Amino acid sequence: MSPVLSRIRLLIPILLLLVLAAGHLSAWSSARQPLVYVAQVDGTIDLGLAPYIERVLSEAQNNQATAVVLQINTFGGRVDAAVQIRDALIKSPVNSIAFIDSRAISAGALISLATNAIVMTPGATIGAATPVQSSGTQTQPVSEKTVSYVRKEFGATAEARDRDPLIAQAMVDSDVEIPGLIEKGKLLTLTTREALEVGLADAQASTLTEALDELGIRNADIVQTQTNWAEEVVRFLTDPVVSSLLVTVAMLGIIVEIRTPGFGVPGALGLSALGLFMWGHWLVSLAGWEELLLAAAGILLLLVEAFVLPGFGIAGILGILAFLAAIMLSTVGDGASFEALLSAATRLGISMVVAILASLLLIRLLPRTRFGRHLILQTELEAGSGFTSEPVREHELVGQTGITTTTLRPAGIASIQGQRIDVVSDGEYIEAGSAVRVDHVDGNRVVVRRITVVQSPTGEA
Repeated sequence: MSPVLSRIRLLIPILLLLVLAAGHLSAWSSARQPLVYVAQVDGTIDLGLAPYIERVLSEAQNNQATAVVLQINTFGGRVDAAVQIRDALIKSPVNSIAFIDSRAISAGALISLATNAIVMTPGATIGAATPVQSSGTQTQPVSEKTVSYVRKEFGATAEARDRDPLIAQAMVDSDVEIPGLIEKGKLLTLTTREALEVGLADAQASTLTEALDELGIRNADIVQTQTNWAEEVVRFLTDPVVSSLLVTVAMLGIIVEIRTPGFGVPGALGLSALGLFMWGHWLVSLAGWEELLLAAAGILLLLVEAFVLPGFGIAGILGILAFLAAIMLSTVGDGASFEALLSAATRLGISMVVAILASLLLIRLLPRTRFGRHLILQTELEAGSGFTSEPVREHELVGQTGITTTTLRPAGIASIQGQRIDVVSDGEYIEAGSAVRVDHVDGNRVVVRRITVVQSPTGEA
């Protein structure tokens, strides 16, 4: 036998062994333990929830997970946040399961409809998804345009998952009638039994393990996911109550800082609150560079009006408008409906009223508190320290005239009755060397006004 044939005979058994080994590896890979990721969708559905769900879907895809389970128990929340989660679920190649533990109301129903399978616990509910407008502590119906948009979102989502779109639309619009299920004029909300009967839900289970068993996923390796610190911070900062408080603190700090000389604690707190508000909304893509630049321009114009330009004119008005526009646009995002804009304007108006009232109270009461006295210079000047004139009581200065020794922007120093007095103008820019009269004394603030000195024909005043 030739050497070539001998070598071929030796290679044939080796090749057969390699083929058998590859077959065993393939069989082991196909029979590997299922991997399931679980994400919690509970409480209010807000914009901070969407990045968390998107991250879980991405991790599950990268690790070739069998499925992602959304454990849902919510009364709803923001429609735009639910739509963002819905889009992520529809686009993801990973099999998704909604395990409704108690309820999936409003925005929670849309998220559930976007999954591949729905499993409900006994006594759970799904539906009641008509959009409403929040104005302060009350809710009001929205326009037909908004209802139509949300109705179509629900219908399209149901169609994408081979569910009855009419059932989904009946959860949103009370004008949708389904004979034998829901009459016209009522919103559709389904119990677990009803959802199973109409084919909206795929199974009923009391626990997550039972839910997976019902769907044929057994002995799965379950990964319980949680929001990370960044996602928690974003959810906190974009919460409607927290956002309103941040806006109020920002306005309060800026108002107090403009009304008092120098730059101190109020200004720092106001800018910090504004920064947190804009940062949180920037992370969820509500605020873009346009809103950030608009807010910065508004603050800059207000500072220019307070410390550079006299009185209150176009710069101050433009600054206020730019500041308010940045806040409102950052709250609603692009493509907002009229109802969303109205709701944002209502919350912004409430924050403005609270900030103005609080600033008036703070300016009046802060100098009288122990904390306020620590912020105000209380140094006493004695004879021999550079001032030898008899001290003048502040209330005795009313009506007295003097000359400004520094520029008032609006705070500065004036020489009155031979003494250097810390004064502040009533919002007016007054150059050094101008004649002024003390108009009134407000706490520790000596308020002056510019006066015109009439000269005699001989040149003497």
